[in-house]
Amino acid sequence: MAETELIQALQAQDSAALTALYQAYSPALYGIILRIVRAEPTAEDVLQECFLKIWITFHLYDQAKGRLFTWLINIARHLAIDKTRSRTYLQELKTQKKEASSLAERLGHEGFRPEHIGLRKVVDQLAIPHKTIIYLMYFEGYTQSEIAQQLSIPLGTVKTRARQALQRLRKLI
Repeated sequence: MAETELIQALQAQDSAALTALYQAYSPALYGIILRIVRAEPTAEDVLQECFLKIWITFHLYDQAKGRLFTWLINIARHLAIDKTRSRTYLQELKTQKKEASSLAERLGHEGFRPEHIGLRKVVDQLAIPHKTIIYLMYFEGYTQSEIAQQLSIPLGTVKTRARQALQRLRKLI
């Protein structure tokens, strides 16, 4: 199913379209989530929350503002970050040992690897300041505030560079 047809079917609340969306995008979204939460069971829970939120809020998606995949990544990333900041998650980290995830072992030590879908090659075409922001935000799971603190630059600069980088990526893709 083409992306345009998929979007139309999802806007019409077609449950078969949700299945197609899940089959097409769940591996990439799971990899992003796993990279942030670093625990397979937690990542599975967040992925389920992610698709529930996508289904409920799909009417808010606007093709004019960006690609479907970008919108999906943002939802997954924000839910994963929210999960890592929750008290229950922090408590679980204190009380349990981290176990090696079988998925991370299958994919290599890095877990999700953007090069599997060609993202790293596209991001590598950006200027260094923009590339750094995108890597930290989308591949490492940092918030814009955390990036500003880590790079010792103003938050406004991070936001501007992120916006410019996404505009450039849109043109490259």
